[in-house]
Amino acid sequence: MDQKTQTELEAAAFRTLVQHLRDHPEVQNIDLMNLADFCRNCLSKWYKAAADERGVAIEYEAVRELIYGMPYSEYKAKHQTEATPEQLAKMQAKTQH
Repeated sequence: MDQKTQTELEAAAFRTLVQHLRDHPEVQNIDLMNLADFCRNCLSKWYKAAADERGVAIEYEAVRELIYGMPYSEYKAKHQTEATPEQLAKMQAKTQH
């Protein structure tokens, strides 16, 4: 497979992942972090870092909006729930390892 095709396939897979996360806002970021060690904010940071490495000027909040499909503050108000004690305990246990 040539590099261009590989990049196009990777980009398509990324877009599908982002859309899947947008379609499932009931999946909380803390659950993603606890289970997979990444979340929507991680994707935003990785996207921003890739832009920075390539000299592409984009603000972090603009990247978050690309990932979340809306401004982050709106997403939080609509979809983010308060973390449960169990979720917080799992997160804390992960950071202690």
